[in-house]
Amino acid sequence: MKERVLEFYKNVSIYTNYGLYKDYFKSLPDDLKELTLLINDQYIHRVVLFKSYLMDEKIKYEYPWYDYRLHDDILVTVPAITAELFRRDSRGFVKSRETKDKVIITCRYASILLASILKSKGYSARVRSGFAKYINKEIYVDHWVVECYNGELKKWIMVDADEIECEFLKNYDNTNVNRSYFFTAAQAWLNVRSGKEDVSKFLHGNFMKGLDMLGRSLFFDFHALMNDEISYMFSPVYIDEKSEFFKFSVEDLKELDDLATLMLNPEENFDELSYLFKNDKRFRTLNTPLLSDRDHLELENN
Repeated sequence: MKERVLEFYKNVSIYTNYGLYKDYFKSLPDDLKELTLLINDQYIHRVVLFKSYLMDEKIKYEYPWYDYRLHDDILVTVPAITAELFRRDSRGFVKSRETKDKVIITCRYASILLASILKSKGYSARVRSGFAKYINKEIYVDHWVVECYNGELKKWIMVDADEIECEFLKNYDNTNVNRSYFFTAAQAWLNVRSGKEDVSKFLHGNFMKGLDMLGRSLFFDFHALMNDEISYMFSPVYIDEKSEFFKFSVEDLKELDDLATLMLNPEENFDELSYLFKNDKRFRTLNTPLLSDRDHLELENN
């Protein structure tokens, strides 16, 4: 393993920056199982909250009707998530936090929180975007996890910050996820493009499917590999609309194939990935809820 690559993943990003919370994060449990359980005590997944209303479950009555249905739009960074947790309960990360004091977030946000805590403890950690095979038995569901480098084993282990109950897979362990249970976005893209997998098996959110969805997911993972764990509210300018994607030429699609192939082995291809991230304006320039195509004059001469 290249030491400079491991050092790169010890660095924080604008999203995982622990800032003034570094010492506090270092005081949190070192054991991965204990740590992920503690993180899970701090939030409710948006889907869990939604289903509680459909199924008339306990959470429906304990979580205030007037509070946000989702904090993803607001608490985009780790410091923001952590500050809100402290605002709601001055003790910080507490076991069995009251439902009314939890934040409503999804897997990307739980993952950046876990990655930030691991980085504060001196580990090399990176967030990955892809598709889990252990959430739904029939379909691959979009999901975010964390890869943490284990110095003793000399390999990356995959950790899911979500404590998901998996009833149909034996020996599932969220602190060491079997890699056959998770497709990175690059793997998913290449498997569909090569005909190994049917694109209809991959689902993002509640309804988004198709090759264009996989293309956007590829960029979530690419940016995450470059320590830029963008929210799924963001998207590359040139692939922001479905209509734009389906105008791609054979060469455009081949370019994404090549990017995905590099991402299959990010350590060996780190220099090439870094070069693309720093120099390819199409891969780097993003639209956000407040930025659209008209804002990106830097692309005019690309």
